[in-house]
Amino acid sequence: MASKAAQKRLSKEFMTMQREPPPFVWAAPDEKNILTWNYLIRGPPDSPYAGGEFHGVLLFPPEYPFKPPGIKMYTPSGRFQPDKKICFSMSDFHPGTWNPAWSVATILTGLLSFMLSDEMTTGSVNSSDPHKRILASKSHSFNLSQPRFREAFPDYCTPTPRDLPNMGEKERGKPDVPSTSTVQHVNISSLILPSTSATPTPQLILRRTQGAALQLAVNPMPAAPEAHNAITHGNRPAVPQGWAASWRQVIWEKWRWGVLIALAVIVSKITSTY
Repeated sequence: MASKAAQKRLSKEFMTMQREPPPFVWAAPDEKNILTWNYLIRGPPDSPYAGGEFHGVLLFPPEYPFKPPGIKMYTPSGRFQPDKKICFSMSDFHPGTWNPAWSVATILTGLLSFMLSDEMTTGSVNSSDPHKRILASKSHSFNLSQPRFREAFPDYCTPTPRDLPNMGEKERGKPDVPSTSTVQHVNISSLILPSTSATPTPQLILRRTQGAALQLAVNPMPAAPEAHNAITHGNRPAVPQGWAASWRQVIWEKWRWGVLIALAVIVSKITSTY
């Protein structure tokens, strides 16, 4: 059973793996046991493993991250013995050199680097590059025949090998978004309260790329057309200056009419006297 530290650490690492997958590798914990992770390695271009799909397992101890995992590769590769523990600096063969700061991504990146080398160690085999290429071409068919592969990676049980979330495009200076990506436009005007304004609303763009996270972008908002106004500066009515100005106007009108009425009364009395 995993310790609390191992449970917390591995859960965090799975979130990191989903958010920032390393080039050519992918891994996920077993649904029943977080200490067991199945991984996939895709053979990089310009290597004897190009086009290959290699399935294996990481076996973490309950004391992880303070102790290293055991590492196996199930798919025949011509580099490692299938279903045998592999000895290299990040495996449980070398607990003295283990660094608790290393993660699942670090381990698998190191395993891929070790796979591309010629160093012989426990769990490795020696074979020619042509033999490795033959095994790489048969690797997906072999994986499909294995129940543990089908159970661990049902989404990758396709007629041809499926790309991992990160196939190293960025590292090779190529665009991150492949040509197979689709774009879906969603108008956000249906997601906000109605408005009487005629100003156009921007659009959200959801980019869905096979094997990658959903990307969100915003279309530039078109400029709002200038509203036609028949009132010019010459005939535009005066703008009220506030409540104080309004009260002064009312008082002046009442005072003026009061003076006129008073004068009319005085003139009437003078006239009646004569």
